[in-house]
Amino acid sequence: MTTISRRNFIQGMTTAGLSGLGLGVSPKFARGFADDETGMRFGLVTYLWGKDMDLPTLLDVCEQAGILGVELRTEHAHGVEPRLSKAERTEVRKRFADSPVTLVGYGSNAQYHEADPEKLQANIDLTKQYIELMHDCGGTGVKVKPNSLPADVPPEKTIEQIGNALNEVAAYGEGFGQQIRVEVHGKTTSELPVMKAIFDVADHPNVGVCWNSNDVDLTGEGLEYNFNLVKDRFGETVHVRELNSTEYPYQQLMDLFKDMNYSGWILLEARTDPKDKVAALIEQREIFERMTGRA
Repeated sequence: MTTISRRNFIQGMTTAGLSGLGLGVSPKFARGFADDETGMRFGLVTYLWGKDMDLPTLLDVCEQAGILGVELRTEHAHGVEPRLSKAERTEVRKRFADSPVTLVGYGSNAQYHEADPEKLQANIDLTKQYIELMHDCGGTGVKVKPNSLPADVPPEKTIEQIGNALNEVAAYGEGFGQQIRVEVHGKTTSELPVMKAIFDVADHPNVGVCWNSNDVDLTGEGLEYNFNLVKDRFGETVHVRELNSTEYPYQQLMDLFKDMNYSGWILLEARTDPKDKVAALIEQREIFERMTGRA
């Protein structure tokens, strides 16, 4: 097992910590502060392995497992939500500052495909609340979704609507040092040609693609072709499932990211529910290290 000392752990996070505080890092995809030759770092999305942990427990588990960063998902036991007071947000920020674990960002359910203008606006307004929340708590971005192409609306109209909404929240996020990360998610919208069409409209430099490791990535002309459709628009986060799964070519995916010198976060969004989360996280981190040539 690879051993990471607390001192080395903290040293590796120094510049990332500055990013979390909004110091000296462009709101556009902040590259160049990785701590090794691959540039990629391994972290956790609180879905499912962290969903029942309060914040102190989550940070302790991540530190024990050598996990460098975490994306906090909405409606989980850590309780980081827009309802937090200013003092409570300061406390969240302090907990991360006192830990070697970085608050990578927030995993929201905000979506922009709604045909009802009032629902669309509500999702845009909610995203702006999440942006302010992450700014106050020390994160660097908010994950959002397109999620669907309604059957009774021309696809090109919905695609344009999603793209325009992303431009709006990206511009707002830029003012708070928060990147908008669009998860490749949802019925139809998880297809990479559709995502590319959305990003042809969403041209603001502060919005990026969050690769989501979906089965549909392998359809059509295959993984590399679909990857290349959006690789110029990747944001700071990637979602993967368990890396030892044989259902998805994770080694090929890691190679593609290495070949483009990607320096964002590879975040585990697990599907299983192991009893010993620390041991399971250590296993996944070690697989990641082998796949990326660190082991």
